[in-house]
Parts: sequence; structure tokens; C-alpha cells
Amino acid sequence: MQAFLILEDGTVFEGKQIGSQREVISEIVFNTSMAGYPEVLTDPSYAGQAVCMTYPLIGNYGVCREDMEAKRPWVDGLIVRELSRVASNFRADMTVQEFMEAYDVPGIAGIDTRALTKLLREKGTMNGMIATNGKFSLEEVLPRLRVYSPGKVVEKVTCKKKYEVKGVRTLEENGAVSGSARFCREDYEAGVQEKRPSMVRKLSGLVERGGKLEPLKVALLDLGAKDNIAASLASRGCDVTVYPAWSAAEEILGDTPDGIMLSNGPGDPKECGSIIKEIRKLYEAEIPIFAICLGHQLMALATGADTYKMKYGHRGGNHPVKDLRTGKVYISSQNHGYAVNMDRLNPQVATPAFVNVNDGTNEGLIYVGKDIFTVQFHPEACPGPQDSADLFERFIERMKERAY
Repeated sequence: MQAFLILEDGTVFEGKQIGSQREVISEIVFNTSMAGYPEVLTDPSYAGQAVCMTYPLIGNYGVCREDMEAKRPWVDGLIVRELSRVASNFRADMTVQEFMEAYDVPGIAGIDTRALTKLLREKGTMNGMIATNGKFSLEEVLPRLRVYSPGKVVEKVTCKKKYEVKGVRTLEENGAVSGSARFCREDYEAGVQEKRPSMVRKLSGLVERGGKLEPLKVALLDLGAKDNIAASLASRGCDVTVYPAWSAAEEILGDTPDGIMLSNGPGDPKECGSIIKEIRKLYEAEIPIFAICLGHQLMALATGADTYKMKYGHRGGNHPVKDLRTGKVYISSQNHGYAVNMDRLNPQVATPAFVNVNDGTNEGLIYVGKDIFTVQFHPEACPGPQDSADLFERFIERMKERAY
């Protein structure tokens, strides 16, 4: 079936319908990743957006449910050059076409995605419509596109009630993770005595309290959190309690966590006024905080800084960021359309920690006199890169120092 992508500047791309046949209006963005499309489809940060994948062939390894970042897809639509009809992977549960049909996600294939990407780079992110009815009228469609806004999408993607993700409890002899109901202190201590760092590292989220080895408790504020954030902490032994985005700071602090994580999420950070007020209260508490992506932006807004919408954002798995403390450059996974305005940053409140090597935009902050650091990129990235996963270790060490 024919399909059309109509942009708010009047540009029309004609291709083939994939997934659901329903019409959708959305913000059109592009992602430069060569792999990881199941994670892209299910990343809550894409709520309110239709994603153009710049790599020309998508779907060749299908969709494995274990790779999903949420229980359902959050993208409004998918735009590809060519969609593979066959899933050539023993782990695949279904093809991308089957996945999109099952979850009512519309899309379009067969268009010049390179031309679309160049257009978005030149003119900036635009709204667009994916439609199968070829009898559309631009005079009717364009006004609808120009007034579209994703709105307060954080409220849409956050969890509805508090829940827990228990940390990994034991280590197998080869250092792999297993899920016993209780901690195996002997495994951890054996790793120390036998100098097997991989075993110790897997349970770095354990701390000695009153002669007992216990998990660090992390409060994760779900602003649209990818599942791999909680999994990255749980795989290191931490117990994670996930809170809805609207949770009061008093509730979170009342549960006496060892540290707080602010997650990624979708939309304009300035739409999150009530959340920003609660984050300000968390900032004023003496507790380690680690924030990612939208959480990074909201912490900046909560402390008097400003954010702005980027021309076309950063979305992909190949963005270089420099650690200003060590000079080391990480290759990072990113997905954001807003950034912290460094001209409005008070150096007595926060100092830059990371910078984007490509365009010089801010990629992270360290807060002065506080045990708080934030990053714009995704250290929990799956399928990768995993260059910056050590930031979870940095967070855990700060929690341990406080716990002792």
C-alpha cells in the first residue's frame, strides 16, 4: 500500500506503508545508529516523535523481546529506506513488521532517508504526518502540522505506581550473574580473596552495615526511564525502587535511599514545572544524585540554569564526548533534542564535566558543594557503546562513602 510522509514545510515523500495503517502526526527526528532499532522503538524518550533511521536496511535481525527498553513501543512512527522482510537471528521473536502491527505503530519505507535527514539538518526538526490516503490536501494538512506539539509526554510514559527491582543476589563460578533470592556473601568475598575483579565488580553495589553485607538502595525517578537504567544498577547488586515522575521529594527521601537517580525521558524539560520543584528539594538534601538525559536537564533547571531546543538534536550510538576531568573521550549513545545553556550556568552552582566533541554542547555537570553529577548521554546504552558504563561505578562509590 502507498504511504506518504508530509512535512510542515510542504515537502512530501512517497513510499510504502509498513506497520499499522493509521494516520499519525508527530515530530520527525533521525537516528544514526546502525543497530539497536528494537531499543529505539521502545525507548520512552521517543514519545511524541517518529524516527527516521539513517542506516538503509532495518529489521534484518528482527525483534527480540528481551532487548526492549519498555513493555511497549513509544515511537509514534518508523521511517526507513528498506525494511527487511526476514528476521535472520535465532533470538528473534518476530519481524519488525509483525512488531509494528501488533502494537499499532505506523510507518513508511522506500523513501530517500538520506534526503530526509539532510533536510532536517538544514532546516531543523520538523513536524510531519505519515498517511496512506493519497487524496490529502496540503492546505488542510500543513496548518495541523504547524500547531502540533508533543505536550507533556513525561506524564504519558512514567510508571503509574512505585515498584521495586531487586539487585542480583549471587555470582556463579564463572562470574556470570544469577538470580538467587539471597545474597551469597561467600561469592563476593571469594572474588576479593582470589583477585577476580569481574566477580567483585558485578556486586559492587553491596555495602557492609553492622557486620552484614547489604545492597545499596537507589531511588530511581522515572521520567521515561529505559529498563536498562534499573538493570545496570541491579546487575551490580543495588536494590532499586522506581518512583512515578510526579512523586513528592518527601516520599522519596522518607524511604531513606542511599542515592537517587533521575532518568531519561521525552519532551521539552520546561514542560515539567511541578517535577522541577520536587527535584529542587532533592538537590537541597545531602544525598548522592546521578542524573541522565532529561534528568540532567531538569536538575539544571531546578538550580537556576536554562535549556534550549537544538536544531536537530543528538540521536545515535556514535557521539564522542570528552571527560573534562580526565581528558578521556567516550563514544556515547544519545537521544535528546534539548541541551543545557552554558551561558546561563552559574559557576558557583555547577561546572561542566563533559563536552560534545562534535559541536561543543554541554554533556554533563558536576554540582559545587554537592554530591551530584549529571550527564546528557546514556551510560546504560544497549546495544552500546558501553564506554561510559563506569559512571555507574562512580555513582556507587559515592553512595558507599555516604553509607559508611
